[in-house]
Amino acid sequence: MMVALRLTVVFILSSLVSIVGHKRPWPATLPQELSALDISVRIRVDPEATFPVSTDFGRLVSAAPAAVLFPSSNLDIMALLSFANDSPRPFKVAPRGRGHSLRGQAAAPKGVVIDMRSLARRTGGGHDTVATTLSPITVSSCQDGSDPQGSAYVDAGGEQLWADVLSETLKHGLAPKSWTDYLYLTVGGTLSNAGISGQAFRHGPQISTVYELDVITGKGEMKTCSKEHNSDLFYAVLGGLGQFGVITRARIALEPAPDNVKWVRLIYTNFAAFTKDQEYLISLDGRPTPGTNSTKSKGFDYVEGSVFLDRSPVSSWRSSFSPADSARINSLITKYGPVYCLEAGIYYRNASKFAAEKDLDRLLEELSFIPGMTFIIDIGYVRFLNRVREGELQLRAQGLWDVPHPWLALFVPRSRISDFNARVFRRIIRENRSKGPILVYPVNRDRWDERTSAVIPDEGVFYSVSLLWSATTETLEQLEAQNEEVLRFCNDEGIKVKQYLPHYEERSDWVKHFGAKWEVFLERKRKYDPKRILSPGQGNFTSSAT
Repeated sequence: MMVALRLTVVFILSSLVSIVGHKRPWPATLPQELSALDISVRIRVDPEATFPVSTDFGRLVSAAPAAVLFPSSNLDIMALLSFANDSPRPFKVAPRGRGHSLRGQAAAPKGVVIDMRSLARRTGGGHDTVATTLSPITVSSCQDGSDPQGSAYVDAGGEQLWADVLSETLKHGLAPKSWTDYLYLTVGGTLSNAGISGQAFRHGPQISTVYELDVITGKGEMKTCSKEHNSDLFYAVLGGLGQFGVITRARIALEPAPDNVKWVRLIYTNFAAFTKDQEYLISLDGRPTPGTNSTKSKGFDYVEGSVFLDRSPVSSWRSSFSPADSARINSLITKYGPVYCLEAGIYYRNASKFAAEKDLDRLLEELSFIPGMTFIIDIGYVRFLNRVREGELQLRAQGLWDVPHPWLALFVPRSRISDFNARVFRRIIRENRSKGPILVYPVNRDRWDERTSAVIPDEGVFYSVSLLWSATTETLEQLEAQNEEVLRFCNDEGIKVKQYLPHYEERSDWVKHFGAKWEVFLERKRKYDPKRILSPGQGNFTSSAT
């Protein structure tokens, strides 16, 4: 019999949102009967509630809901969705965490937005209790090693921030395996997309590290699902763009947490050498070598990369260099054009620092970066994972964070990444003098589960490319046009890219995006959200995309 050690850790969430009710006239777009339900005391229709959720991080779209639900428990969400599904006048509903979408994906125009961050109290098993101001994260591990799911996992509410999940799991010397570059996103939000960062080559995206979910479907039904139980819903929701249900709990795999990271940045002027080294490093994942009894070297724990262009600052909100180092890199840009930075990290415990240094020396000897252009920092694990937060706070202080973000994120097949570099990095973007971090790094396809709703290229290795622009009113139109030029180039040249955080308005574009998964996607929508209530801002099932 499995013996489990269950440790429940509770922390105080941020201050409660004041619920003042719906004292204004009831919106005409919502059934009057909704105002008679018990949950109506937690529904607000005033502009003070609806205006803040009418836009998102992208600041490219504004779409006000008719109302906002501030749930005190999962029962409130179930009641809202059940009512919407059963109503003769179904209305749209969208769960919203931090609103870190780009083009209104978390919006519910003239419908109801669920403020997930207002959830009060949850238990690890997904059962609601009396509402309080507490929200628990539960860490569990098996003492006898008999748990088929692994040695440790965390149960976290869908409304929880990954930063808070990390804080709580570290108290037990553990941490999730896969991350995004920015930790102030909700668990439910990233799992509805994929959740990708420099650990994905080894562990897969965040959706590959989930054991179990609690989901409230578009019918208002609470379902617990996993690979073994209600598996169709489990795979539908992971990467499902919020189309099939609201994630209220996720059971996430953990591993022993390191103390520090050897953070390495290596500079290249040759794109072929840069990508060759990146692809080599992601092959060192500790897995058995096919056809042999040997195991590959473990290599780095984190592998990413970026592109530096002329007239674009080398330092940015996600990675910085000293003025002297920036000057050295800029001199290379002036001479060679775009410069490429391979970014990698070795995780280690304090007691194994010497071994980590030996591993690093061995790995560096195998790479083809420019001699002398090596930048190595020993940094705490938490600070490394949270480095984007430091950049965010600096930009907020300067009033430069809450600006339009016309980001474009693509998955590019390995076979065409050189063509992409030649036209996009070296011509389209460079000639337009664009500014903002540009990420490019390879990922192993076999670390993704094809049964999920997430869509990726067919090749065994593909590249995650992110153009992370910040715009002003003067530059927004130019950046949007540039993004369209990039997509048009890929289409014209037959480069079968897949958009990450996709948004289309035409059905043909969605069919092309999902490919063979489109019919499965449609069938799952009919099964779990037949009235097409959930997350209309994604645009999957607008009138033109139906």
